[in-house]
Order: sequence, then structure tokens, then C-alpha cells
Amino acid sequence: MSGTGLRVALRQTTSADAEYCFRLHEGTLGPYVEEIWGWDEAEQRARFGFEPGRTQIITADGVDAGSLIVETWPEAVYLGRIEVHPAYQSRGIGGHVVRTLLAEAAGHGLPVVLDVLTVNVRARAFYERLGFVEIGRPAEHKLRLRHG
Repeated sequence: MSGTGLRVALRQTTSADAEYCFRLHEGTLGPYVEEIWGWDEAEQRARFGFEPGRTQIITADGVDAGSLIVETWPEAVYLGRIEVHPAYQSRGIGGHVVRTLLAEAAGHGLPVVLDVLTVNVRARAFYERLGFVEIGRPAEHKLRLRHG
């Protein structure tokens, strides 16, 4: 349970989740990719690189509501991707998932880092509300943020 009023949980993906995850990615980040590079379906599918063992599905009351990729590095926990379906955005789901990740990382004495597209001002504002600060620019269109 979370403060969202919804039961938020994670489940491991299977190969059957590949198309859902790609369409979710297109729906959440597609407009930003389009703004920077243009959306080419074949190129985006090739770059997407779905890996079932690496991706989790965020569920809300048992319904698929997003996806999450987290990597543990020696010096930090890297939030590789969090995407919440537009129908579930602004309901506290992403905040709940990220705050849970922050608490787990802090328990291991690790900061959380992530990259966000410079044009995605909504995501950047979301992370800043959670206490993330900019620590660099790893690529032309990306900011690196850190918490902890």
C-alpha cells in the first residue's frame, strides 16, 4: 500500500511484456524524443533494448501502470528508467516508487542518480521536488541528477 490510495507493487517482466513496455515508452517519452531527434519507429525499437530480467512492471491495484529499471552500481543506485502510463500519472505512483527506492538506497549508504532529458521539464521538476539536484550533463540532451 502507498499514500496514493492505490496498492502499488512491482512485478518482474517476461518476454510477453515487451510490446507493452515499448508502447509505454513511446507514450511517455515519445514526445521528448520527437522534439530532440524525431521519432523513427524502427530506430526506437532497436535502441529500446527490452530485457525482461532488468525491467519491472509497476502495478496499481493489480493493473499494469508503468515500468521501472534500476541498476546497482558500486558507488550509487542508478534509476535507469521510470515510466508511468499517462492514465496513472499525477496519482502519486511515481513518487511512491521513487521514495521507496531512495529509502532502500539510503539503507545501503548509497545515493540515487538518474539521467533526464533536458526538454523533459516536467520530469526534472518531479525529481527536484523529491530532493534531486543536478550534478552534470553526461550528454548533449541529458542532465544527471543525484539524491543523497
